[in-house]
Amino acid sequence: MSEPAKPRLLDQVRDAIRVRHYSHRTEETYVQWIRRFILFHGKKHPLDMGEAEVEAFLTYLASRKRVAASTQNQALAALLFLYRHVLKIELGWLDNVQKAKKPKRLPVVFTRDEVSRVLSFLRGDQWLMASLLYGSGLRLLECLRLRVQDIDFGMHQLAVREGKGHKDRITMLPQTLHDPLRKHLQKVRAIHNADLEQGYGEVTLPQALSRKYPRAGRQWCWQFVFPSSKRIQDPESGGWLRHHTDVSVLQKAVREARRRAGINKQASCHTLRHSFATHLLESGTDIRTIQELLGHQNLNTTMIYTHVLNRGGQGVISPLDRS
Repeated sequence: MSEPAKPRLLDQVRDAIRVRHYSHRTEETYVQWIRRFILFHGKKHPLDMGEAEVEAFLTYLASRKRVAASTQNQALAALLFLYRHVLKIELGWLDNVQKAKKPKRLPVVFTRDEVSRVLSFLRGDQWLMASLLYGSGLRLLECLRLRVQDIDFGMHQLAVREGKGHKDRITMLPQTLHDPLRKHLQKVRAIHNADLEQGYGEVTLPQALSRKYPRAGRQWCWQFVFPSSKRIQDPESGGWLRHHTDVSVLQKAVREARRRAGINKQASCHTLRHSFATHLLESGTDIRTIQELLGHQNLNTTMIYTHVLNRGGQGVISPLDRS
């Protein structure tokens, strides 16, 4: 009896990623970079390549394509994953790679008035999501991945599951958003009940919970707070699920609201999180408390907001303003 065919390389990559419970976005990103690496070297198999070829590809990205440092690091992470976890080969330090320069930029921050103006041009779910980004300091994906059980009205807090760096944390839930959020959840509950009646009503579960608790995906507590308007077919199980809203929905809405508000800053959804941190610091909140609320591993990352307080260059008051 012949042995079963060995899975193709990219399928092996996907399997290795899923075993480690990486996100779907990470999976697609890693596969894309590995495919580009193989095509760059004329479709040679990675087993026939090594450090020199990896260095050549990363240097090409920096020198010819002029990608950002974060993009080059993303490609490096994908290739290191390929060699370490799929091909079982350890690469060296890659000393000869030309590194993309990482510019030191201060975060763009809205004033309190600008936040109010942006929010005033948003409606419905978009207003509520943007208000959570600013009022709770959430990243966009952290907001979209919120599930019903992550909201604690009694304790005025939100649980952020597997944020950046796969870390959980607790952040505040503004009192102002309690009633709008409760009304929103009533609408979501009605959508979920309608899905159940039609034989659907299931959502994706983190890691391997769907195998451990087969019916958990239909429970109300696991539903996304901001569900998509359409059901999608899960590529693994073949079932029809209701995922969370796509990131582009709020990105487009905030961009349009900024334009209508007449704000000439290169601002995005993430600007609302930057503004959350800066305004807390401005009002006297301890820097380490802000660090915990944001989920920063290093205090130096949080310290950057001391440079963008609306007191001038280094967060101090000009002598001219004291006269």
